[in-house]
Amino acid sequence: MTIKERYQYVFNYFQQHSPEPETELIYDNPFQLLVAVILSAQCTDKRVNQTTPEIFARYPDPALLSQATFDELFPLIKSISYPNNKTRHLIGMAKMLMEEFKGEVPMTVEELVRLPGVGRKTANVITSVIDEQPNMAVDTHVFRVSARLGLTKNAKTPLQTEQQLIKHIPKELIHKAHHWLILHGRYICLARNPKCDECGLRNICLYYRNLGSELNIKRTKQKL
Repeated sequence: MTIKERYQYVFNYFQQHSPEPETELIYDNPFQLLVAVILSAQCTDKRVNQTTPEIFARYPDPALLSQATFDELFPLIKSISYPNNKTRHLIGMAKMLMEEFKGEVPMTVEELVRLPGVGRKTANVITSVIDEQPNMAVDTHVFRVSARLGLTKNAKTPLQTEQQLIKHIPKELIHKAHHWLILHGRYICLARNPKCDECGLRNICLYYRNLGSELNIKRTKQKL
């Protein structure tokens, strides 16, 4: 199977079984999504969604959030991972939005990464989800699933994974592919105990093939 055929197989499957994938973060506007994605670093979407309603109620826009103090905001996100840093990042992000972007969330990766708490992955999420730009955000799920399926080869960093993926994925599918790979990794292709028996992609999965080989070797050794 060529790399082109592999990509075609994988995305034909996802288009059939999940034609309109979406982020599981709950938000109403770009500002809320930006807050949620900053909070989601090293944290589950479920926990973030439990936390953001009170934040959005008290700070519905960058203007109000930019005026918050650390002691006011911290209690609202203390259950989130790294709450000290994220509290500072959110306030700093809101201040920069007001001072340099007139309170609007910019829609380029180059501008977004200037904001406190926003790295390349977060910027790619914002631009692909809000604006459907062909930017591939690589988190631990995307990194793992793409390697196991053979969509990437010898990628050692998220950036290498991103570069290999966008090279082969049609531009109009990149914003969907981000969600397909994340959700597949979150619910099927788990890190420690992947649900291979439930996976519709196991026929072309390199990880599953190697797993079968390892099991056969173990069985052979047990018989000897």
